[in-house]
Amino acid sequence: MMWIQKQLQLQARPRGFHLVTREILEGVPEMHDMGTGMMQVFLLHTSASLTLNENASPDVRRDFESYFNKAVPENEPYFEHTLEGPDDMPAHLKSSLMGVSLMLPVQKGRPVLGTWQGIYLCEHRDYGGSRRICVTAWGERAT
Repeated sequence: MMWIQKQLQLQARPRGFHLVTREILEGVPEMHDMGTGMMQVFLLHTSASLTLNENASPDVRRDFESYFNKAVPENEPYFEHTLEGPDDMPAHLKSSLMGVSLMLPVQKGRPVLGTWQGIYLCEHRDYGGSRRICVTAWGERAT
């Protein structure tokens, strides 16, 4: 049995939905030694989120951004948490709706993903800055 746990700093990105699969996997090269196991990706922030979806068409990521901006608009008069700007409270809500953690199976040193699946960092702030994630993987060593 092997365990891996690393904290990674993802580069700062503008508001939107961004593919980060490659960046995450490059940050955990030890996972190549794993045969079968599990991998958890946990985002250490409250104004961004993670999800798994389409990895080919950038239209999907733009449509996600459009949908969530309409579903959770800024400048609502009932928001009390406004000291950090009009995008802050909506970012917290979007983060809770989407979640900050993914659990993925691992096979032959890589997460098992469908042909068109990729990990998104969902940046809900205009200027969120770099984001930290904790990747924990456990399983059997490759034989």
